[in-house]
Amino acid sequence: MIEWLSTPIDPTRAHEVGAVVAWHGRLMVASWGFLLPLGVLIARFFKVTPGQDWPRRTDNKLWWHSHLALQYGGGALMLAGVALIASLGGTAARWNAHGLLGYCVLALGISQFLAGWLRGSKGGPTEPRIRGDHYDMTLRRRIFETVHKSVGYAALMLALAAILTGLWHANAPRWMWLAIIAWWTALIAAFVILQRRGLAVDTYQAIWGPDPRHPGNRMKPIGWGVNRPQPAPGE
Repeated sequence: MIEWLSTPIDPTRAHEVGAVVAWHGRLMVASWGFLLPLGVLIARFFKVTPGQDWPRRTDNKLWWHSHLALQYGGGALMLAGVALIASLGGTAARWNAHGLLGYCVLALGISQFLAGWLRGSKGGPTEPRIRGDHYDMTLRRRIFETVHKSVGYAALMLALAAILTGLWHANAPRWMWLAIIAWWTALIAAFVILQRRGLAVDTYQAIWGPDPRHPGNRMKPIGWGVNRPQPAPGE
């Protein structure tokens, strides 16, 4: 079994990559294969955590701090991986499926960070100024949420394709393929289970609660499958 797992996926080719290419692959898999999708999963499903007394207790920032740490960590690893492969110099051989997917993922990843920095102000009753892009759900905020969510999921799908084509390009051993497939199967299964449980809570209500006096609660939530839970009577 060990010999089979360590055999390259294509036995007609050798699995020979230099140290720079190997570390490029490790960093990009750690970034787009593990940290960034985990950050997305936490941001979608853990705005209200198990045991949280919502809506009495709102604006639980555990998801926010976790999302930031994972996305910035993943972004740093991504840039390090890009720097490594760039140090080899440009070659025509990199304009293959893996290279093109990688450049697309890099562009989308950078755009996600830019969108986050340009998302506007927060506002709300707990802030020094109640008026804010998020609290008022201004056009700027609505554009940000639409772009950030749609581009984020698209980037993850392209990243998975880039990882798989990278494994093929390097003729990676079977255990690497199985590890990636098992991990992403677990991620997708967790996504489906948490979605069915209605845990994709609307960010707006997670922060400010369901009271209709908050302007964003009078608007349709942005994104597919976003849940606006109703508090129990008397809450």
